[in-house]
Amino acid sequence: MEDWTQTLGTGPLLGIAAAAVLLILFLVIKVRLHAFLVLIVVSLLTAIATGLPMGVLVNEVLVESFGGTLGAVALLIGLGAIIGRLIESSGGAKVIAEKMVSIFGEKRAAFALGITSLILGFPIFFDAGLIVMLPIIFAVARRIGGKNLLLFGFSGAAAFSVMHVFLPPHPGPVAATELFGADLGVVLLLGLVIAFPTWYLSGYLWGKFVNKRYPMIVPALFGEKDDDQPVNPPKVGTVVAILLLPMVLIFLNTGLNALGSVGAVDRDDTWVQALMLIGTSPVALLITALVALLVLGKFRGENGSALEKLVEGTLGSVASVILITGAGGMFGGVLRASGIGDALSSSLDGLGMPVIFAAYLIAVALRVAQGSATVALVTTAGLLAPAVTSGGFSVIDVAAITLAAAAGSVFASHVNDSGFWLVGRLMGMDVKTTLKTWTVQQAIESVVGFVFVLAVYAIF
Repeated sequence: MEDWTQTLGTGPLLGIAAAAVLLILFLVIKVRLHAFLVLIVVSLLTAIATGLPMGVLVNEVLVESFGGTLGAVALLIGLGAIIGRLIESSGGAKVIAEKMVSIFGEKRAAFALGITSLILGFPIFFDAGLIVMLPIIFAVARRIGGKNLLLFGFSGAAAFSVMHVFLPPHPGPVAATELFGADLGVVLLLGLVIAFPTWYLSGYLWGKFVNKRYPMIVPALFGEKDDDQPVNPPKVGTVVAILLLPMVLIFLNTGLNALGSVGAVDRDDTWVQALMLIGTSPVALLITALVALLVLGKFRGENGSALEKLVEGTLGSVASVILITGAGGMFGGVLRASGIGDALSSSLDGLGMPVIFAAYLIAVALRVAQGSATVALVTTAGLLAPAVTSGGFSVIDVAAITLAAAAGSVFASHVNDSGFWLVGRLMGMDVKTTLKTWTVQQAIESVVGFVFVLAVYAIF
């Protein structure tokens, strides 16, 4: 997307952004207008108010931002939902749920799901991992019974978020590592050190807390309660293999990309590019969906027309999630095109505070203002890279500064972040509940992660 020079200063731009967010909340919560329509209307009004050129406003700002988000999200949600529905309808989710409860017990099941999500989240991106893991999370929550959606849902979702934010080979940390000139191995090691305690405090314990405040039943996104389960469910090992397949495939891409960034492999080699292609999230999920159709469908006696109807019904059930997520990306895209990020960056650059605090606070401001965690992290890294590379910092200090910016980039996901709409809709929450639970979770994750990074920075 082009960068259009704006004449408005930082104050007016921030005022317009704040008014736009308040208008979205008013129209969705009070007027009860559908979020998809609200996001389109407010995106258009915001683009006009910030002075974006009328000639490019619709096609080059609104449509490109919407399409760019859908390009990244629609394939992942659609393919992931098909995998999830096949796991659920075949009886695989119930089989895994029974096994997990028998091994860990009902009291430790949510903790075990969170640990599983941390492991799966190492190579798999946040949205892809969440959509694939949700059928298992929902099945275990149903198996234990009661209104426990947020305990189980947040234990898993927060785990994927923590891994996506702090751990290479995810794109944000890798890009920031390269810009800051940090050692990828040290960033990875420190990220692993802080990932578990950050998840435990901001995900698992927060999930237990909000579950008591807002008890919610598990939504029927992947099918109704286990009343209509097949008599020949797949074995536990089969379902686990299906879940691990995208993890292994995606690791081909993220792992080789990380190795390429440190010169261990040549990313231009044909074999590297071929494996990285197979490991891109859409291709990995496509392969997994086709395997699941065969293993969980065809090989178990399901005919083609039944599987076709299952896929059709699944895509229909997630269409609203996809469209609203795309519209959320449109609103964030308008804010980025308006120049809010650039204005904030230039204003915050001269604060004169220690670099590690500047990295965190600039990333927080950019995240809250324009929504995208990756944009906030990469922009912060680009802004502060000269100060870091010439500042005489140790290897551990540079890695800590990189992770401080990463921690800031996840702060307080709200209506300008497509991930806010994704989590809220997948878990069947309204906007107000999502703000009270997920937005606060992301803020806690950010602060807790930064505190641990700061401790490492101070000690070493």
